Amino acid sequence: MGAKFLFMDDNARPHRANIVDECLQSEDITRMDWLAYSPDLNPIEHVWDMLGRRIVARQTPPTCLPELRRALLDEWCKIPQDQIDNLLLSMPRRCNTCIASSGRHTPY
Repeated sequence: MGAKFLFMDDNARPHRANIVDECLQSEDITRMDWLAYSPDLNPIEHVWDMLGRRIVARQTPPTCLPELRRALLDEWCKIPQDQIDNLLLSMPRRCNTCIASSGRHTPY
């Protein structure tokens, strides 16, 4: 991963299991400090939200797993790259807002 790699998780219980801690330590992976009550700032969560909204807005929603898989792949390809880029560019602002609120409520 490289010396500057920093692992980000959101303090969810599965991420804090002993087996996860042991694995990260064995691979010498540093975990980012994360406030206990902070909002989930992981950019992929926001991308999943975009994707979910696109699925719900479809003319004909999927009714079975194969249809859902096709719909997800289709909608994933339709998310404009500039939306992803804007999300990533917003991360310093989002993190600063989270720090300023001591990890409490933010508008994100």
